[in-house]
Amino acid sequence: MRCREFITFIGGAALSKGMEKMMRRFTLLVLVALLGGADRMAAQETVETRGITSAIKIDEVIFGHLTELNGKFKLRATEITFAPDGYVGVHHHVGPGIRYVISGELIFAEGGQETVYKAGEYYFETGNLAHTAQNKTNVPLRVLVVEILPKDWTAPVMIAPKSQ
Repeated sequence: MRCREFITFIGGAALSKGMEKMMRRFTLLVLVALLGGADRMAAQETVETRGITSAIKIDEVIFGHLTELNGKFKLRATEITFAPDGYVGVHHHVGPGIRYVISGELIFAEGGQETVYKAGEYYFETGNLAHTAQNKTNVPLRVLVVEILPKDWTAPVMIAPKSQ
């Protein structure tokens, strides 16, 4: 269906040829802008990873005594395995959470400071601070990540900082 026929079909008046040409250009410009922006957004959302696998173990919407949270957020537990030399580049998270090192050693770098977390240790991430995580050993590293997310969240939880 041609542009003029479409406008007439949806109840609009017939357009002059000049107006029709301008509408086509505008539509094309908007389409190019949207597609270009989508590429940049996708590039911004990419976090460098190497040797990482993950499995969501539980994903439950919160309901309980804290009524102000009910139905708005969920708790998600994900087991992440880092192969030897596995790495997650600079990123932050959608929400805060607790991390538990199941096995191996994690090198966690944030604000120019590296911390080593070993099997059996816990730590907390606020979610809004950029950091990296790496397994510098020759054995697999397993980490349990428990985090609070918006109830309908389906996108990746690791987000590349906008400055990248």
